[in-house]
Amino acid sequence: MKKTYVLDTNVLLHDAQALLRFEDNDVVIPMTVIEEIDRFKKDLNETGRNARQVSRILDGFREKNRLMEGVPLEGGGELKVILCSDDALHRLPLELRGEQADNRILAVAADLMKSCECPVVFVTKDTNLRIKADVIGLTAEDYETGKVPIDELYSGQAEVMVDKEIIDRFYGQGYIEIGDDYRANECITLIDSANLNHTGIGRFHAPSGRIVALSRTPKEGIWGIQPRNREQQFALDILLNNEIQVVTLVGKAGTGKTLLAIAAGLLKVSDEAVYSRLLVSRPVFPMGRDLGFLPGDVEEKLAPWMQPIFDNVELLLGSVEERGKRKRGYKELIDMGILEIEPLTYIRGRSIPKQYMIVDEAQNLTPHEIKTIITRAGEGTKIVLTGDPYQIDNPYVDASSNGLSYAVEKFKDQAIAGHMTLTKGERSPLAEMAANLL
Repeated sequence: MKKTYVLDTNVLLHDAQALLRFEDNDVVIPMTVIEEIDRFKKDLNETGRNARQVSRILDGFREKNRLMEGVPLEGGGELKVILCSDDALHRLPLELRGEQADNRILAVAADLMKSCECPVVFVTKDTNLRIKADVIGLTAEDYETGKVPIDELYSGQAEVMVDKEIIDRFYGQGYIEIGDDYRANECITLIDSANLNHTGIGRFHAPSGRIVALSRTPKEGIWGIQPRNREQQFALDILLNNEIQVVTLVGKAGTGKTLLAIAAGLLKVSDEAVYSRLLVSRPVFPMGRDLGFLPGDVEEKLAPWMQPIFDNVELLLGSVEERGKRKRGYKELIDMGILEIEPLTYIRGRSIPKQYMIVDEAQNLTPHEIKTIITRAGEGTKIVLTGDPYQIDNPYVDASSNGLSYAVEKFKDQAIAGHMTLTKGERSPLAEMAANLL
């Protein structure tokens, strides 16, 4: 049955295209929402961009017909902008009759519910507003488009029970053909059905339809780093594969996401010269209370935000020194043009060719920001997104709606993309215990 969806302001600020995502149903925008959007249009962040985009979309519809009378949507529904009358506001319970914007938006939805023949659904990302709507008898829903349930997130690996002979043949020839019911670059563990300790690990190569053996890690490691578990072996394989242009690594603190990515990047840039530079970036979001203004030039201002990257690079350089090579500090790598570290603030409009780009803490980015980053990739560039969806500092996204989870879901079937979820902490026994208990 056709429905009428009444949209709250936060839905449009989250996704400017939300107006067009309700198929053949009718969409209603209360005038109060237009007023609220107008307050955000000068912001220079994504919220401001979405506010301006919504205004442009509505202005385009206005040229087709009066918004108060209704404008046809491509899916078959109709878009309307409706005023909140004083009568509608006074029909709300006494506690909700104030002049707050939320109350006026609720009044429009409640009035429609009484007059409309089809079901009316109020869509908002505000939890408390959904509670208020439920109390007055309105059907209220969260805006789910683009959300990926975290417990259903693609893990990047699968286990397959096979006969002993298949595993032996896999080790003998370096590949095996046992069907193609796997995702591109999915990491596969072959398990002997008669002896569970007899296993083989590989990766599904979609163009050939084969499970191929993982690339071997040199005895000295990757810049001194050796994979400590099976998941890290899988992660290194896709990080070092030049055919895979987008890599997503998801895992809790201490699983080695950033360290593995930087080690692979340094190998590809400094040792193999496949890429011209290792570009490492992360969003600027504080954990807890912000420190406020930081003095100094751009490099000095960025230092506190980029210190986790510096720590990982110094750890890798220390590992190399232990094996008899001359130690180089991260500043020397920057001076040599091997390493560049910068915030994501200024990435819009750039073109980034032939670089190994790592975006750390990508769980703090929105899907739109992830799209902006990946579309900056020029010819020959590889992008690695790392993060933990359970540690989000951005108040506007959650474990299901963040850009990292979104990228995992959208790229999981693409031959140029690879993903691995890391679950075993390797930083220290204490860090592993804290990640599991706290």
